[in-house]
Amino acid sequence: MSSHLIQGRTVSMPVQVRDATVCSVMYPVRADAARAVIAYSGLDAAEVFPGKAICVLVFVDYREGDLDAYHEFGVAFLVRPPGVAQSVGLGDLRRAGVFIHWLPVDQGFTLEAGRRIWGFPKELADIDLRLDSPYKRCVLRKDGRLVLDLLLKPGMPAPSAGALVPLDAFTHREGVTRRVPWSVETRGVRIRPGGALIRLGNHPIAKELSELGLPKRPLLTTTVARAAMTFGDAAAI
Repeated sequence: MSSHLIQGRTVSMPVQVRDATVCSVMYPVRADAARAVIAYSGLDAAEVFPGKAICVLVFVDYREGDLDAYHEFGVAFLVRPPGVAQSVGLGDLRRAGVFIHWLPVDQGFTLEAGRRIWGFPKELADIDLRLDSPYKRCVLRKDGRLVLDLLLKPGMPAPSAGALVPLDAFTHREGVTRRVPWSVETRGVRIRPGGALIRLGNHPIAKELSELGLPKRPLLTTTVARAAMTFGDAAAI
C-alpha cells in the first residue's frame, strides 16, 4: 500500500470518501468540439451518438473523508479508454472513462493532495453550494469572476441504491496522462431527463463551455443524496 506526505500528513492509499452529496448534469456536445478541448490529454472523446460526445458538469459536497470536508466542481468528458471502440452507446456508459478537464475546490489540503497523488487539475475557487432545498444549486466564481450558476431539479428515484460502480477516471498534468481507478457506492439516487438550468459568466471556462454549445437542454440530470468513494493509485498511460 502506497502513502503520500501532504502538508505534513500521511495519506495512505486507497483514499476513502465516506459521505458526500453529488449532483451532475450530462450535456450532449459536438464530438469535434469536445476533441479540440481535450486534445492536450491524448485521449479521444467517446461518441454516444454519431458526432456527439458528452460533457459532464458535477458539483460535490464532501462531508467526511480522508481529504477532509470540502466543496468541488468538475468539468469532465466521457472518453474512449485505450483499446475501446470509439462509439459508446448510452446503454453501455460503463465502458467509457471520465476525463477530468477542470476541477476547482475550496480547500488547500485537497488541492495539493489531488494534484500530487493523481494529477487532478485542481484550482482554488469560491464554490457556493445550496443543497438543502428541493432545487440544488451551485454558484461558482474563480478569481472574482462568475464562471457559472447551475440549478438542478432532482428527478424520480432510481433503483440503483447501494450499487458499487467501478469507473476509470483520467487526468492530465505536467505532460502526463494518468488512469485513476475509482469506485462509487450510491444511495438516494434520482434521475431525470433535462432538469437543469445554467447561466454562464465571463470567466474563460465559461467561454469554453459556450463554445461547446451551452447553455442548452441537458441530456440527463442525476442527484445522489449519499455517496461513498474509493480512489486508488494513479498509473501513467
